[in-house]
Amino acid sequence: MKRYLQSKVGVLFGGVSAEREVSLQSGQAVYTALQSKGYQVISLDPANKDFDEQLATVDVAFIALHGPGGEDGKMQALLEKHGIPYTGSRVNASAVAMDKLATKRVWELAGIPTPPYVELYDESEIDGLALTYPLFVKPATEGSSIGMARVTNANELAVAFQNARPYNGHVLVEQGISGAEFTVAILNGKALAPIKLETEHVFYDYDAKYIANDTRYICPCGLPAESEQLLRKLAEQAFEAINCQGWGRVDVMQDERGHFYLLEINTVPGMTSHSLVPMAAKAEGINFADLVETILEGAR
Repeated sequence: MKRYLQSKVGVLFGGVSAEREVSLQSGQAVYTALQSKGYQVISLDPANKDFDEQLATVDVAFIALHGPGGEDGKMQALLEKHGIPYTGSRVNASAVAMDKLATKRVWELAGIPTPPYVELYDESEIDGLALTYPLFVKPATEGSSIGMARVTNANELAVAFQNARPYNGHVLVEQGISGAEFTVAILNGKALAPIKLETEHVFYDYDAKYIANDTRYICPCGLPAESEQLLRKLAEQAFEAINCQGWGRVDVMQDERGHFYLLEINTVPGMTSHSLVPMAAKAEGINFADLVETILEGAR
């Protein structure tokens, strides 16, 4: 049942976060896919001055906004205020998932494995960290690896801390896990085919995600069947623990002993030519347009 086929669909993309350029690409791809399926679609950019007037004309919203302002519960709350159904997770789940520190705390309480971490408030705390190098430094509420760095000593950590701090002031320092990296897309609560990520970069950074042509996406991921099932189950549990809905993506590391550690969850993953959710869907026999339509039809 295509309950929104006769509705006016607003694709929300762009915005003012550091992930604006990626969001513009995602939104355009979603817009084109919905048009190809026969939906009445308009594009809306919260950065435009006429956004509020345009928003009032739509019946349902497809959120393709990445980062603060679009993925953190604020846009979701605005849409609920106006009574407009929208795709993806609700306000509270979006807010928690956008905050890497909050996410890890929820997962710890739920018994879901995640690397050891601390919140770093000041450079004076660096020498006393109860973690071992290498470490990853991340702004707590940014995505697309923006402001993120891998560090191997205290001097590098101090520089990375200063680079991450301007994004929101909250800086996560996480124990580095040596091993394979995976990502697992979630669609309507079910894990899709895991993807193994390989890059020549120091880590899977912004350039490796959106620009480089030598990043390797391995799907099927090559794990033994039992390990792949465990990975899928962990991703579904992580999604449920945050109370996410609709769709998303969970990023995971596997250490050299084969243990999985969950890093973060994305409630509005990228939908660009380099994006991972469409890749996982394709491995399950779901083309891009059908994927977009499935996400839209789950709007509420």
